[in-house]
Amino acid sequence: MLAKEIKKHIKKLIHPLKGEDELLISLKQKLTKKELKLLKCWATDGSVEELKTKLNLDDERYTSLSNQLIKKLNQEKIKQAISI
Repeated sequence: MLAKEIKKHIKKLIHPLKGEDELLISLKQKLTKKELKLLKCWATDGSVEELKTKLNLDDERYTSLSNQLIKKLNQEKIKQAISI
C-alpha cells in the first residue's frame, strides 16, 4: 500500500522498493511525523479533511506539506534508503 503510493510520486525510481515493514522503518527515520501521516492517508485513501483537522492544518499548510513530502521522496538520499 505504501510502496504503491510512493511510486506515484517518485519521478525516476531505478531500484525496487523494500517490503512494507522495512519501508515503514526507513520512512520513519527520514520523514517528519506529519509527512508520514500524510503519506499513510494518501496510501489508504483516507479523508484528507479529517487529516487536516487531526494535524491542525489549513489548506495552505497542507499544500506546503504535500509539496515538501513529494520533494523529499525524490531526493537521492531517501530513494536509496527506501530501495533494496
